[in-house]
Amino acid sequence: MGAGIQACRERKLTVPILSVILITKNEAANIRPCLESVAFADEIVVVDSGSSDDTVAIAREMGAKVYEHDWPGFGPQKNRALDHATGDWVFSIDADERVTPELRAELEQAMRKNKADGYYCPRLSQFCGTYIRHSGWYPDYVLRLFKRGRGRFSNSLVHESVLLKGSSARLKHPLLHYSYLTMDDVERKVEHYSTAAAQQMYWKGKRTTLAGAAASAGWAFLRTYLIRLGVLDGVAGWQIAVMNMRTTWLKYRKLAVLNSTRSPNKF
Repeated sequence: MGAGIQACRERKLTVPILSVILITKNEAANIRPCLESVAFADEIVVVDSGSSDDTVAIAREMGAKVYEHDWPGFGPQKNRALDHATGDWVFSIDADERVTPELRAELEQAMRKNKADGYYCPRLSQFCGTYIRHSGWYPDYVLRLFKRGRGRFSNSLVHESVLLKGSSARLKHPLLHYSYLTMDDVERKVEHYSTAAAQQMYWKGKRTTLAGAAASAGWAFLRTYLIRLGVLDGVAGWQIAVMNMRTTWLKYRKLAVLNSTRSPNKF
């Protein structure tokens, strides 16, 4: 990351100063290759929420600025990381994502040309060893590069997004996403995301029934496997459709429980 942002500005580099931000918890298996892929950045900010593994030590070893906070949800936590960033531009990455050399070159070119306030990256995700081209997973444009001060994250507990003030454009080269490495990983994330989604819907005043949960789950499967052509992804496409069905069933079933108990901390 060089001698730091101040030194970079003093040298009056023509390339704008870039801060990379990410949030972590127990990402020791992912954090090193992730940070290696963004080592070209002038500053890397990591906000950790109580890792019990070597995540923090590895991040510090690799030169990242590490801050430790409690866990308020994905959107609020990413805004904390954003508040620690000091660069002209910000690139948000997750620990299970990687920037390729081709994407790096495109990011640097986009910052130099400065034709938009934010840029969407296509994201190519892997599911248990298979890159997914259908199932609603690709190109999966995500807004990750933006001028500091022009973007903030939504306050969503899960499935947060960047709220951009200004113009946007799309990049061509994909951000690689190693989202689900094993079926155990799938089950862990299904439980986590379904609980967060149920709490978020409850706080927004949404209601459902078990019958409604079942109907939503069935539709999630059909939408993924048939309408979004998950069938073309082979076995992985079937597994993703089942995963989406199970996640949808759980989040609405948990919402139904919250509706009946009127307690957002039931789980």
